[in-house]
Amino acid sequence: MADPKTILAYGDSNTWGCVPMNGPDDGRRFPIEVRWPTVAAARLGPGFAIAAEGLNGRTTCLDDPIEGRHKNGETFFPVALETHAPLAGVVIVLGTNDLKARFGLPASDIAAGAGRLVAIAKAYGVPKILLVAPAPLTTLGWLAEMFAGGEETSRGFAAAYAAVAARHGVDFLDAGAVVASSPVDGIHLDAEAQVALGRAIGDKLAAMVAA
Repeated sequence: MADPKTILAYGDSNTWGCVPMNGPDDGRRFPIEVRWPTVAAARLGPGFAIAAEGLNGRTTCLDDPIEGRHKNGETFFPVALETHAPLAGVVIVLGTNDLKARFGLPASDIAAGAGRLVAIAKAYGVPKILLVAPAPLTTLGWLAEMFAGGEETSRGFAAAYAAVAARHGVDFLDAGAVVASSPVDGIHLDAEAQVALGRAIGDKLAAMVAA
């Protein structure tokens, strides 16, 4: 029997499966069957496998002066691409951490950072690329200072990411049209949203690989 075709899911804490947090010391993880990459893989069927590469705090292409340079998504991306090669596709779901006040970026710059990852994936010859605009932030609680201004900026994600996807000629999905960030912390997805996003991404990928 042939090995399943591999799709890389490249993201941050929502790809890792972080449970919405009540405070800085609350870092629980959903069971693997609830996380969106697992749900998406189930929608694709046994011919495909999704390799989940989610890291808490990961940015699109920024060294984080507080959390560390290893949070830079661009730095690690080639490693992930080569680790899981050959790849049938890549899903990129990054940008939420770029909303932190210490970066001070508009939505267009954050989307452009995601576009840098798209360009890298294309350079590696990945045949199918799905760029996902993260769901906008909702009312922030204990993270309000860290993400000051992020709620408004994140509302521009859908249009900015769609423009980047169109410019690079890759597929696009607006997560905000499918799910909402949890009111617990304003950033992470709850279990229901993880499942809903996984179904939406899985269905989108199924259409892409069938094309």
